[in-house]
Amino acid sequence: MDSDSAKLLVVDDDPEIQELTQAYLSQQGFTVDCVGSGEEMSAYLAEHAVDLIILDLMLPGEHGLNLARRLKRDDDVPIIIVSAQGDDVDRIVGLEVGADDYIGKPFNPRELLARVRAVLRRARRSGAAEEPEEPGGTRFGPFSLDLASHQLLKDGAPVALTSGEFDLLAILAEHPHKVLHRDRILDLLTGAERSPFDRSIDVRVTRLRSKIEPDPSNPIYIKTIWGKGYMFCPDGNG
Repeated sequence: MDSDSAKLLVVDDDPEIQELTQAYLSQQGFTVDCVGSGEEMSAYLAEHAVDLIILDLMLPGEHGLNLARRLKRDDDVPIIIVSAQGDDVDRIVGLEVGADDYIGKPFNPRELLARVRAVLRRARRSGAAEEPEEPGGTRFGPFSLDLASHQLLKDGAPVALTSGEFDLLAILAEHPHKVLHRDRILDLLTGAERSPFDRSIDVRVTRLRSKIEPDPSNPIYIKTIWGKGYMFCPDGNG
């Protein structure tokens, strides 16, 4: 799938934002539809398949976080959450329920475009066998990270990871025993500029640790290097 021919759904009750977002992303080659509530979103998805959802949190009726949680549980469709500037708690909870990225309002359309393309690239690598992947993988403890099949196995059984979690683990595994600063990891994950105070990577690491660490409170594979970032230790040692 060419990322710029993907089908996007904007879920936002602000008609002006709907119009501006649809016009800009359509100019970039995307097919874009808009709905104004969770109820309208559910009705739309019952009839149409989409490649990515741009989801505002403050919607009439059901809150966007509940919608994101249900979407990830039922369909695992890629989601970019939109939230008002300063709603850090909602952003963090959004990442915790499995959203692939977030952007604050008001946003620059070019930044939204960069995030849409980054999330679609990750989703495309996850779902398309024809996409070229580097051969081989990484073993650590009972796990095998297979880049070719885009899977994490534990004792031969698949471990459920979101595309964002897999890409984070792949980035860490490509740099064993090296400290990766948060801004470097974010740049590799999204390709978009972030605030120097952005700590969304910490949320993603916490989610990943909960799936691979024997004791997430005392990690042996993804270690925190205080004041700097994270280091991947496949042998469980520093």
